[in-house]
Amino acid sequence: MIINNIIRSKPLGFTGLTASGFLAFFLLLSTFAFSQTADDEKNFQQCKACHTIGGGKLVGPDLKGITDRRDEAWLVSFIQNSQQLVQSGDEQAVKVFNENNKIPMPSHSLSDDQVKGILLYIANDGKLAAGEVAAKEENNEPVITEDAAQLLVEMRRDEQRNLIWVLIVMAVLLGISVVDLAFIKVLKAKWIHYIIILSALAIISEVVFVAATGLGRQQYYQPDQPIWFSHQVHAGQNQIDCEYCHFTANESMHAGIPPVATCLNCHNQVKEGKRTGTKEIAKIFEAVKNNKPIEWVKVYNLPDHVYFNHAQHVNVGQLECQACHGEVEKMDQIIQEPDLSMGWCIGCHRTESVQFASNKFYDQYTELHKKLSSGEMPNVTVQNVGGDECAKCHY
Repeated sequence: MIINNIIRSKPLGFTGLTASGFLAFFLLLSTFAFSQTADDEKNFQQCKACHTIGGGKLVGPDLKGITDRRDEAWLVSFIQNSQQLVQSGDEQAVKVFNENNKIPMPSHSLSDDQVKGILLYIANDGKLAAGEVAAKEENNEPVITEDAAQLLVEMRRDEQRNLIWVLIVMAVLLGISVVDLAFIKVLKAKWIHYIIILSALAIISEVVFVAATGLGRQQYYQPDQPIWFSHQVHAGQNQIDCEYCHFTANESMHAGIPPVATCLNCHNQVKEGKRTGTKEIAKIFEAVKNNKPIEWVKVYNLPDHVYFNHAQHVNVGQLECQACHGEVEKMDQIIQEPDLSMGWCIGCHRTESVQFASNKFYDQYTELHKKLSSGEMPNVTVQNVGGDECAKCHY
């Protein structure tokens, strides 16, 4: 009834609204096109040992112009597992293999989109597209300042708001198209409606999927703490080892939060900070006086069904804290850098080497030892010893 009244009173206005909606739809649709990201530069680093882009042949051929000479689908398959293509008898793969002294290119655990991103990076002569900012500086060291951390938090909030608006716009366009197709019939070309309806359904599904996969994740989470504690001052300026405060990280599932007594080891003498004066340090003595623990807010949280053991990574895996937490020695207020998704963890398991030769626990992996000693495998990753099995991390 409401739509019919609108049609009767202002038909031209509704037509304009419909046309504007279609225009907005196609403009919005263009933002979902596959484009280059800063991760492409990082993913290309594993190619640099054997290839150049315009610098001539290294171990493997010069990659400049490779996207013009080869089909994209073939390149994706070859980069992911070149030897599988060679053994299948693929003419191009065999030719490339023979032309490069039959040196096998190692397989890469990269998704189709990651390989396509690398190809975009190569096609752009080893440069990121305009407007893209590399995740790391040239020295490969990320620096999260207080202002940058706040900016990341705001960006995350903006992304959430944008997803809501995309969902609303798509739902409105879908409704207009269905109503116009079934009842009003302002646009005579039905194929336009079909395209809009199908595209809107696809985009709505994508938005719902992104929102659903984000449940339980809190990337860029940066809660306020009861005491203004600076990791930059303690771990960076004063060079305090992480495990001095988080002293259970190498022997327990949890890294642990230091008790007030640990703070007093230093602050019995240091009672004034250069940046915060006596106000923040006084809160430590207040907690002791009232016999109450300091209620620190945990920043890194995992769902209940996920098993993560700090000792397994810190003690056995010999990983630095920065591998998961970022360069905390350069942060004031801690922020969760990674998204802690399953893909992020599995990606590390596929590339991170285990302390295979020096750990007697791995003596039982006789086949892997044979492959390692014969040169068939350059190293043993966490994935090779079962690091991608569901039961390793899920109860």
